[in-house]
Amino acid sequence: MKKYTSISDIDDLESIIREARGLKSHNPEYKVGTGKTLGMLFFNNSLRTRLSTEKAAKLLGMDVMIMNVDKDGWALEFEDGAVMNSDKAEHIKEAAAVLSQYCDIIAVRAFPGLKDKEKDESEHILNSFQKYASVPIVNLESATGHPLQALTDAITIQEFNQVERPKVVLSWAPHPKALPQSVANSFVEVMQRLDVDFVITNPEGYDLASHIKKDTRVEHDQEKAFEDADFVYVKNWSSYESYGEVLNVEKNWIVDQAKLKATNNAKVMHCLPVRRNVVIADDVLDSDNAIVIAQANNRTYAAQVVLKRILEC
Repeated sequence: MKKYTSISDIDDLESIIREARGLKSHNPEYKVGTGKTLGMLFFNNSLRTRLSTEKAAKLLGMDVMIMNVDKDGWALEFEDGAVMNSDKAEHIKEAAAVLSQYCDIIAVRAFPGLKDKEKDESEHILNSFQKYASVPIVNLESATGHPLQALTDAITIQEFNQVERPKVVLSWAPHPKALPQSVANSFVEVMQRLDVDFVITNPEGYDLASHIKKDTRVEHDQEKAFEDADFVYVKNWSSYESYGEVLNVEKNWIVDQAKLKATNNAKVMHCLPVRRNVVIADDVLDSDNAIVIAQANNRTYAAQVVLKRILEC
């Protein structure tokens, strides 16, 4: 693996899931990352992604450097040919090149602005690092994807699955803020590569991009979608068609125990942080149906297997 910026960078999904689960059960004494440095750059806040990736790197023997770009560094210019006479003090050309001297892998987290669809879909921050860095890049969540979370989700489903071909439902849920489609996009992409009965359910106006959902079934009736589900993945995203907008609150899309009655006693997942009693009710999060903590724990092993494969390449 030469980089990890999207799910498509995984050649054999089943193999990497097996390896991650093996690392979880028995971490090897051989530290493939000894003498290597991971640089982590955060343009946005993080808890699980930051800490789990740092832990993963240290389990491999790596040193880790972390920088909150918006607070600790110079404001970066990403446009080629820019006349830098404003507040941008450093160009990504120099920044990425210099970081490549200090780090063996660079990991970047940069959310979308949710104002300009074309700019967000260009992944101008992530792709600029790929263009100007001379070391592998790892995506810690970008404008359109969160592949580390998606790999985590695939690991978690395989870990908890008890049927031959589980039914997995990705359910939109209400949220007071406009959130990106990144987590949902990557979850869809990884489910399309697993042998699962996969359904997306969301209100009218919240369909994901056609190039993401492809021929995946979309059900606008949440209760119907939940029928016989083995896993329910709950996540909010803002409108893609009316880009970045919160069209309506749709409070009745909250996932509670009443909704789960139609499922096959489904396990409930969420990437966290989750707004209790807005996105998922207490009676689900505090029940045995919720596997969100185990899911969060698997973030370490998803990051570890990715870093390990890059280091071994």
